[in-house]
Amino acid sequence: MSAYLKNPDEIYALSFQMIDAEADLSLIPANARAVARRMIHACGMTDIAKSLVISPDFVPSAEVALLAGGKVLVDAEMVRHGIIAKLMPDRERIICTLNDPRTKEVAAEIGNTRSAAAVELWRPHLQGSVVVIGNAPTALFHLMDIIDAGAPRPAAIVALPVGFVGAAESKEQLIANPRGVPFLALRGRLGGSAMAAAVINALLGGNE
Repeated sequence: MSAYLKNPDEIYALSFQMIDAEADLSLIPANARAVARRMIHACGMTDIAKSLVISPDFVPSAEVALLAGGKVLVDAEMVRHGIIAKLMPDRERIICTLNDPRTKEVAAEIGNTRSAAAVELWRPHLQGSVVVIGNAPTALFHLMDIIDAGAPRPAAIVALPVGFVGAAESKEQLIANPRGVPFLALRGRLGGSAMAAAVINALLGGNE
């Protein structure tokens, strides 16, 4: 029989002991270190700490928005499903418009991807929301474009698009000009739904 740790509480505690021993969180705002630790836990890579850029006002702004009942606008269903239900039992607050039947028509109208078209459908919900992009660079690019054009600013942006085309560039554009919005971003190609959901779970005070 294989020998391995089986107690979930012990596994959890040991995981975070290892993260604390291996990750350098010194450059991350103190109020965001719990979020960074949970992101590391989600991806298993302690070296992402050096690529995280988190504005000092990100955590308080996002926490206030979540406590006030603000919407959580996500670019992918995987992000929605990664947010722990017992931490946010009101699932109506989590909005993903990627599969909305209107996105195909909107995408054709704006000459962009369905992910960007889905962002167009966020407009009525943007004010006071927490935007969480864990997949599509085009969603982040388009979000910045509509804010520049006068769309309401969200309370906070989690910028974790992943991939080879546009992911690094979209995050660098946000870092260079966050448009007055508190943000969290991970430089480079890395990102993804698991880390994006982990940010929200951390902000909601989860310990799973």
